[in-house]
Amino acid sequence: MNVMPRYSGPIGESIVSDPADLDVASESDGATPAINAAATKADGLGCHAGAAEMKAAAEAAGKSEILDRYAADYPKGPHDQPQSMCPAFGSLRVGLRMRRTATILSGSACCVYGLTFVSHFYGARRTVGYVPFNSETLVTGKLFEDIRDAVFKLADPEHYDTIIITNLCVPTASGVPLDLLPNEINGVRIIGIDVPGFGVPTHAEAKDVLAGAMLEYARKEAEQGPVQAPRGGRSERPTVTLLGEMFPADPVGINMMLEPLGLAAGPVVPTREWRELYAALDCQVVAAIHPFYKACVRQFDLAGRKTVGSAPVGHDGTETWLEAIGTACNVSRDKIDAAKNRFLPAIKAALAAKPIDARITVSGYEGSELLVARLLIESGARVPYVGTAVPRTPWSDLDREWLEAKGVRVQYRASLEQDFAAVDEFKPDLAIGTTPVVQKAKTMAIPALYFTNLISARPLFGVAGAGSLAQVINAALANQARFDEMKEFFGDVGQGYAAGVWEDTPKDNPAFREKYRKQIEAAAKKRKAEEMI
Repeated sequence: MNVMPRYSGPIGESIVSDPADLDVASESDGATPAINAAATKADGLGCHAGAAEMKAAAEAAGKSEILDRYAADYPKGPHDQPQSMCPAFGSLRVGLRMRRTATILSGSACCVYGLTFVSHFYGARRTVGYVPFNSETLVTGKLFEDIRDAVFKLADPEHYDTIIITNLCVPTASGVPLDLLPNEINGVRIIGIDVPGFGVPTHAEAKDVLAGAMLEYARKEAEQGPVQAPRGGRSERPTVTLLGEMFPADPVGINMMLEPLGLAAGPVVPTREWRELYAALDCQVVAAIHPFYKACVRQFDLAGRKTVGSAPVGHDGTETWLEAIGTACNVSRDKIDAAKNRFLPAIKAALAAKPIDARITVSGYEGSELLVARLLIESGARVPYVGTAVPRTPWSDLDREWLEAKGVRVQYRASLEQDFAAVDEFKPDLAIGTTPVVQKAKTMAIPALYFTNLISARPLFGVAGAGSLAQVINAALANQARFDEMKEFFGDVGQGYAAGVWEDTPKDNPAFREKYRKQIEAAAKKRKAEEMI
C-alpha cells in the first residue's frame, strides 16, 4: 500500500488521549447513557423554541463545554447573529462531497427535510441518513441507542472510510452524547459533531466544525504511524495547504505562482476524501484563504504548522502573499523576487485590460467578500461598503487594513439590515449580495448579482482572477437602461402597502401601523418584566 511516513512536528505533545477509556455500553448489555430528561420537558423546547431556551437546555444537559468553544471560535455580532440559512447546511455539504463518506443527521424531521432538499439543490448526489425521534425516544435516551444502532449497521469498510453523525438543534439541546459513540467500527471512522443553530452562527463556520473534527482525527492517526498517501502520491516539493473552499481553477493557478518559490499547492481543506487530510497536515505552511476556519487552524497549530492570512488576489494582494508565504517557508530572496517579477506584471496587465468603472457594494456569507472587494477596487471600481457574515479574525486583518486605507467601510458579522442600509446610503451602480439584498436592489432599479452563484463561482486569484469578474459585472451594469425603462413604465405600482392585486386602489393607514407598533412594544416590555420576576 502507498503510505506516507510519519512526519515531523510537535504532534506527540499535543495528543489528547481519546476516551477509548470511556466505559461505553455495548449493543447487548442494554445500558443507556444518561441524558438530562428534565431539560427536554420544558414547554417550547423544540425547533420553535427561542435560542436562549435551547442554549440553556443544552448547557443543563452537559453541552456547556462545546458551546463555550463555539462561542470562542465563532463569536456572534452585537445583533446576535447574521440572518442566513441553517448552519448545518455547511457541515452537511462538506460530508456529502467526500468520497467513501456516509452522513447521518439527527434532528427534527422538518429540519432534516429542508437540509436534504437544499443540499441536493446545490448538487449533492448522495443519500443523507436520518435517525428520527419522538418525545419518548428523546427523553428516555433511546435516541442515542437508535443512532448507535444505525452507525453499527452502516459501518461497512467495503463502502465507507468514515461515518459522520450530526446533532441538530433539538438533540444538542437535549444532550444526546455523540462523543460516547465508538471512535471506529470495523475499521470505519466515526465522527459525531453538534451543529446547533444557537451555537454556530453561519453555515460557513459549520464547515470549519466538521473539517476541524476530521483534521483532529487524522492528526492523531498520523501520530501513531504511517498513513495512506494521496492518490497521486506525495508532492516532490514542500506544499502549501489551502484553507477554504474555492473555485476549482484557483488551486491550479496558485500552484503556478508557488512553483518559482520551489513550493506546490497542497490539498484544499475541506478535502474531498479522507487521505487528503494527511497530506494537508503534511504541509510546510497553511494559507488561510478563507480566514474564519478557527478549528482547522488550531489543529494545524498543534501539528506545528504556521498559518498565513490573506490570498494572492489582485496585484497588491499577490505581492504581499508571495512575500509572506516565501518568508514562512524560508525561501531565498532571489526566488521570491523571481516569482513576483513573473506574475505581478501579468496581473497588472490583466486588470488594466478589463476595467470596471462603477460604484459597487459587496455583501455575502461565504467568507471571501473582502477578497472580492480588493479585486474590484484594483479593477477600477469604487467600493464604499463590504459586509460579511463571518467574524473578524487575525487572518483577514491584512485585507481589512488594505480596504480601510482605500476608504471602504468593512462590516464583520453584517446583518441584513446593515447590508440594506448600505444600498440605501450609497445608491450603488451595482449591488453584490445575498438573495434579499439582490431583491432589494432590483426593486430600486439597481442591477444586482447574487454573490454565491455569480461571484464565488469564478476564479479570484492570480492572473486568471484578475479579469474574471469584469465580464459578469460589466454585463450586469449594462442592464441599467432596462431597469430605468421598467421603473418608468411601472412607477410605484405594487410597492409597499399597494403590493398585490386589488379591485380598488389601496389607501395607506399609517395610524393603524403606529397603533399596533405601540401595542407590540408594550407587550414586549410586559414579557421582559415578567421574566425578571
